[in-house]
Amino acid sequence: MVQPHRHRSEGRQVSPVSKSAAAIAAARAEGRPALICYLPAGFPDVQGTIDAAVAMAENGADIIEVGIPYSDPVMDGSVIQAATVQALAQGFKVAQVFDIIKGITERCSATVMIMTYWNPVLRMGVDEFSRRLAEAGGAGLITPDLIPDEAAEWMEASDKYGLDRVFLVAPSSTEARMKATVAASRGFVYCVSVMGVTGARDEVSDAAAAVVSAAHAAGAENACVGLGVSQRKHVTEIGAYSDGVIVGTALVAALRDGGVEAVARLTAELSGRAVNA
Repeated sequence: MVQPHRHRSEGRQVSPVSKSAAAIAAARAEGRPALICYLPAGFPDVQGTIDAAVAMAENGADIIEVGIPYSDPVMDGSVIQAATVQALAQGFKVAQVFDIIKGITERCSATVMIMTYWNPVLRMGVDEFSRRLAEAGGAGLITPDLIPDEAAEWMEASDKYGLDRVFLVAPSSTEARMKATVAASRGFVYCVSVMGVTGARDEVSDAAAAVVSAAHAAGAENACVGLGVSQRKHVTEIGAYSDGVIVGTALVAALRDGGVEAVARLTAELSGRAVNA
């Protein structure tokens, strides 16, 4: 079994209330990277999202990301864009994400986070959004378009309600930016890397490994990677140097094409377990 890279942050302490850090630590204690699975809220519908997320948890997902559909998802690929467009067309409202979070946390023990562009949080109000997320049993937010420099209100609210705050770093992040982002994050740091074409795996792996190494060097306790993962071998390859492996598009496509059963099968494959239907 893959033994993840072991390290300790220097000069900072990871909050003991961090649900995502606890989930990653539990996976590390088993000698494996955490499996982090993504689904868009409201796809194929609200109940379908809940059922699919629970299936993920029952088949090896340690952390579940629930994405809020957004009208201009500039950072999402075509599969996720299509799913979010469908959810919005069916009338999904931001407040329904809390029903989804509660529906998942009442049925399983997986750590559940929201991944969202920042505008929906601002529109509701940062404090109210944070309060409702905590009340629903959510662990925190992953915010792809929010940088720590502009996150003062979120930092305050996340401390107030005991929520994790996950910021993104990339190969282009400077050393100073990396340190600032790591210091602002709680739970884990989300490492992104540009995907290459088929056959460019060595180059892509090198880029991702370099981002993780830089995050660890900057003091990150947990650095997790999303690289278009779709197979078990990708989980073991990336898990050799990262603390968690993030899977999104492949799971959304599975839900689109085969429903909850397909999500269960793929999650089990990714986690290396027998399927729990």
